[in-house]
Amino acid sequence: MAGFRNGRGRDNNRPPQQQPQQAPYGYNAAPPPHPQQQWPQQAPQQGGGGYGEPEYFGDPYGAQQQHHQQQNYAANTPGHTQMFSVNEDPYGNAATYDAGAPPAPTGPRLPWKALLSGIVLRPGPTFLQMRDHAVWGPALTVTFLYGLLAIFGFDKAREEAINATLSTAIPYVLMTGVGFVVAGLIMGAVTNTLARQLGGDGSWQPTVGLSMLIMSITDAPRLVFALFLGGENGLVQVLGWLTWLAAGALFTMMVSRSHDLPWPKALGASAIQLVALLSLIKLGML
Repeated sequence: MAGFRNGRGRDNNRPPQQQPQQAPYGYNAAPPPHPQQQWPQQAPQQGGGGYGEPEYFGDPYGAQQQHHQQQNYAANTPGHTQMFSVNEDPYGNAATYDAGAPPAPTGPRLPWKALLSGIVLRPGPTFLQMRDHAVWGPALTVTFLYGLLAIFGFDKAREEAINATLSTAIPYVLMTGVGFVVAGLIMGAVTNTLARQLGGDGSWQPTVGLSMLIMSITDAPRLVFALFLGGENGLVQVLGWLTWLAAGALFTMMVSRSHDLPWPKALGASAIQLVALLSLIKLGML
């Protein structure tokens, strides 16, 4: 009985159960199969009295955790590449560009002196900086003053204004200035509409205002000589064509900067305004 109580008489020669062999570092080992849970026979503790607690062989959860640790270590060693995935942004793509919204301003608003000189001396940076700023003050003022003097650049209109009485000439001159402002607004709006239809994304206020300034500033050299030599003079005609080409270049550059368009589309958007200027002003058909 003592031998039986001490465990003699059982199969004590049974080899101990082997633990799952770990894979060497750097290799992905398959997880060990789920062992069957065994309930060994209870043996009394040495010294007698109580019974031993049951022993569980082969913890599947511990083996799986150890397997994942081995995989992470192997993936981070030199010569191995770990595959990863990028989670999608749950809030949507924040970099999506809204074509209908005006872009962020590229610089501060230029004062009127820097704006007028910039159109002549540095048109590219000036148009880019002012693409998101309205220029109604300088545009309306310069265009109105240009219209007041433009009437004297045409021989027939100048003779009528000079021969008329003062009470008649003043309203006539003022109406001509207002007419140039209205014509500049209409032509600028047409240019902006064409630019938007061709894929432009600029705002209409800077486009219309800058187009009015370009129309007035580029025709100033012809107008100065026309005041003294007349609109039919040969030099005035040559200056008219040269300034018209300069206006076309500035219109194309302005629309390209303001609407992010290549120059062929920008020139196409300015075509109607250029034709209108050629017919009304350069050719003396006003």
